[in-house]
Amino acid sequence: MGGQGGGKSLKTLPLLRPPPYFPVPDYSRLCSLPLLRVKMCSLGFARSLGFALIPLATCCIVANILLFFPDGKMNFVKDEHVTTYVWYFMGIGGGGLVMLIPACVFLGMGKCADSCGTDSCAMCGSVFAALLGLAGSAYCFLISAVALFKGPYCFTQMGWRYPFENDGGRYLFAREKWSFCIQPAHIVEWNVTLLSILLGLSTLEFLLCFLQLVSGLVNAVCRPCCYKQEYSLNA
Repeated sequence: MGGQGGGKSLKTLPLLRPPPYFPVPDYSRLCSLPLLRVKMCSLGFARSLGFALIPLATCCIVANILLFFPDGKMNFVKDEHVTTYVWYFMGIGGGGLVMLIPACVFLGMGKCADSCGTDSCAMCGSVFAALLGLAGSAYCFLISAVALFKGPYCFTQMGWRYPFENDGGRYLFAREKWSFCIQPAHIVEWNVTLLSILLGLSTLEFLLCFLQLVSGLVNAVCRPCCYKQEYSLNA
């Protein structure tokens, strides 16, 4: 009887189940994913700016070269009958060749990040390249503005001179004065158009380099802090 009673009691005992398993979340992955996205966005942004700077620099070079040949003729540059400011090479040098340096740096951001070892090093390099681009675009803008303000060098009834030198730039809004220049033909329109193009291109170059300067500084300064936070979470 006791054995049967003990058997019944054993049958009525509830079965013990193992406690449910709750996986521990991996916070390192949660932290590394935003960092990876920020890295890809910053590199993609820099490369897009590099692609945008190349055509702008090319157009600056072409515009500066065309200033040497008023009315599409070569005899004026041979006789040194062109404005003095074209010899400052604001479009060829400042807005052209100099701008190709930050463009190449921005395009090679991914390779630089791999070879330098840290993204902050690559971002610091982009900051210096952006500063160089700011200097080149500012030089192009200032020289073009001064040349536009002074007016073209042309042949008038009083010989070769700057007829609008003391005009204070008012000739730009007084087309009736443009006829003072006899040769080269349409020299005022030629200079105003090309110099205005240089002003616009250099302004765009300045803005693009400024954007990369801000982006590079933010990433170079803030990213090490993010890495420290990730390390503390992993620890």
